[in-house]
Amino acid sequence: MSQYDYIIVGAGLFGSVFAREATDAGKNVLVIDKRNHVGGNIYCENIEGINVHKYGAHIFHTSNQEVWDYVNRYVSFNGYVNSPVANFRGKLFNLPFNMNTFYQLWGVTTPEQAKAKIEEERAEFKDMDPSNLEEQALFLGGRALYETLIKGYTEKQWGRPATQIPAFIIQRLPFRFTFDNNYFNDLYQGIPIGGYNTLTNALLEGVETRTDINYFDDQQHWNGLGKKVLYTGKIDEFFGCALGELEYRSLHFETQVLDQENYQGNAVINYTDKDVPYTRILEHKHFEFGTQEKTVVTKEYPHEFSKDNEPYYPINDELNNALVKQYKILANAPEYAEKVIFGGRLADYKYYDMDDTIEAALSLCQKELTQD
Repeated sequence: MSQYDYIIVGAGLFGSVFAREATDAGKNVLVIDKRNHVGGNIYCENIEGINVHKYGAHIFHTSNQEVWDYVNRYVSFNGYVNSPVANFRGKLFNLPFNMNTFYQLWGVTTPEQAKAKIEEERAEFKDMDPSNLEEQALFLGGRALYETLIKGYTEKQWGRPATQIPAFIIQRLPFRFTFDNNYFNDLYQGIPIGGYNTLTNALLEGVETRTDINYFDDQQHWNGLGKKVLYTGKIDEFFGCALGELEYRSLHFETQVLDQENYQGNAVINYTDKDVPYTRILEHKHFEFGTQEKTVVTKEYPHEFSKDNEPYYPINDELNNALVKQYKILANAPEYAEKVIFGGRLADYKYYDMDDTIEAALSLCQKELTQD
């Protein structure tokens, strides 16, 4: 007889939301995770009194009122606004592309001047039928914008020349003809007061949770403990990569404690010159308006995924999208569909922002927990 209603594989945001809702619905739940902590990629490590985003910058933003109301049941947010800066060969540019950026690039001071300059820049490319990212960027914004702020960063991020990256990656460029450095257009934005661990801990309060557990070390055992399994890991790994391996991009991080109060004056600075090996530097205290005597900075390096590192970004090209469709057909086969639920960014092979993750988890809860 099963000991639990649900075994949840993965204590990230998706699994934690489902665990909370299932527990509140009277279900008996066990959450397991292979890491030594809960929270998945939103986990924060406290260093020198600073909440360090261990797996890269996470800024919560959404226009979904239901999702915003949901997270505010558990945490309050600090009003942080994401306004990254780009560094290209020592010169600084505001992001996203706005009037500050256009002034920094070309010295234009009015929206009319900026629009005219962009049209001038893209004139030689306006009849192009873009077949890759480089051509798409030139078609949309011209050479100066592309070579200064897009080319190097994107090639580092994807690990290949922009001429080998699909054009759909940048279907449009978000030109903003106001002096507005707020990166997101969403209604709500911020960092949980006290860091993201406060959110995860609140979601998992009263839920039996075990870390340092690799589901695949004894898959049959864990499956036997639950009536159902919610699996939030890589979908290809669940099936032993029987149809082939899905591709990801990965990251690694170099974090330093610096004996100074303020290193770069901003939480996020992107490095868009390809000769700089990292894509950005995070200064974590600025996410929470910290005033500590020391600071903690992280350099973020993208690279190819391997079994020894974490899968961060799915490579949603035609080949991989076709492969994941085959895995999803397999997941819907009767021998799995009655027992295993697949959910989350790795199981869906999609890049989810945090609000997307919560929305998808709540949608699953609505479907799964109202069947009785």
